[in-house]
Amino acid sequence: MVLKESESELEAGDTAPEFELEGVDRETYSLESFTDDEALLVVFTCNHCPYAQAKFDLLNELADEYVDVSVVGINSNDAEEYPDDSFERMQEFVTDGRIDYDAYLRDESQAVARSYGAVCTPDPFLFAREDGKFRLAYHGRLDDAPNPDDEPSRYQIREAIDAVLADEAVDLEWQPSRGCSIKWNDE
Repeated sequence: MVLKESESELEAGDTAPEFELEGVDRETYSLESFTDDEALLVVFTCNHCPYAQAKFDLLNELADEYVDVSVVGINSNDAEEYPDDSFERMQEFVTDGRIDYDAYLRDESQAVARSYGAVCTPDPFLFAREDGKFRLAYHGRLDDAPNPDDEPSRYQIREAIDAVLADEAVDLEWQPSRGCSIKWNDE
């Protein structure tokens, strides 16, 4: 496990990079799949990282609680080197209820992770729908628990989502998310 902090070059107001990825349900998803939502939370995550696992429950709760927000997990890890991150294991995590997001997608080419500038798991990007496009409203920590065993006392992602849904600016310092590095297949 290599601890990494997020460092995307996307800035507030940037449009979400396009993607077309297969979900564990065998459906193909793109940004257009979520155009009925007010916000889109894209989280680069995986199955095996303890930092990502520590946030499964929070992300499941967000997907359940916020009707106007889609929570989308994208797994970009090299599944050949990390078999726990294979498509089949992703399906198992959804089937047994460990992951219950609106969509859990496989980025086998890793092109989507690169286009977002994602570097760790979890690496969350919250987009608000403005003028028919998803624009970056927040990129940073989900909560203030820096380590997998720490109990959070503040949930920055909830504050950011609530601001977006209230049509307000997200007034949060963008502190980098922390987690395992994305396992690139060319390293």
